[in-house]
Amino acid sequence: MTRNPLADPHLLGISSGAAFGAIMALIHAGMVLGTVTVPVFAFAGALAATALVLAIANLARAQSAGQLILAGVAVSFIISAAGNLLIFIGDPKAAHVAIFWMLGGLGLAQWSHLPYPLAALVLCGVWLMTQTRNLNAMTLGDESATALGIPAQRFRLKAFVACALLTGCAVAYSGVIAFVGLMIPHIVRFFVGGDYRRVLPLSALVGAIFLIAADMAARTVVPPQDMPLGIVTGLIGGIAFVILMRRRTTK
Repeated sequence: MTRNPLADPHLLGISSGAAFGAIMALIHAGMVLGTVTVPVFAFAGALAATALVLAIANLARAQSAGQLILAGVAVSFIISAAGNLLIFIGDPKAAHVAIFWMLGGLGLAQWSHLPYPLAALVLCGVWLMTQTRNLNAMTLGDESATALGIPAQRFRLKAFVACALLTGCAVAYSGVIAFVGLMIPHIVRFFVGGDYRRVLPLSALVGAIFLIAADMAARTVVPPQDMPLGIVTGLIGGIAFVILMRRRTTK
């Protein structure tokens, strides 16, 4: 959608918005809604960040994917700064929990919570799978997609909203886990090509397998400590990404 090889949920401020909502719940608001407080606040933060990006893009009359990305990067920095401010002025003990959550992990996941991300996955995932033809066309650029009868700008906004719902739900229950959304699709494309009829489902499957394997490693590296999952995914993902780039360069 952005024609940017570095695109991931952090690019448009979605993850930063979810983190801000979770920090607000963990440090300042308290568990006002019980066990679902953090997921609800994180999900609301993700949607609010997405709405803010779209509003700024509309205010600036952004017409291209590049302009939308710039709006997302700006919003991401602003929200991240606001989240850090909340941690700085909050209770140091609660701040430790918030920082652990920002690094991601599955330690707080509960079976009773799974219906919510499952609903988002089914609704948004099915819609994205029905749009694979349009996604393939968008990789050619807005002009080519428009020539094929696709309203490029409107379709891009719809896809961003669907991805925001998926990302917001995932981050709400697992925290901000880095590098999976950036690395896994590139690895999948390396083996199966760029057709989104294969890239989308395989990215979901390979990403899930990688995340579970990383979680197992995080729980066994320094027992009985539960290492934040984002540390493991960032370390493994960065090394794998460099190897992948090296293989591409030498061919």
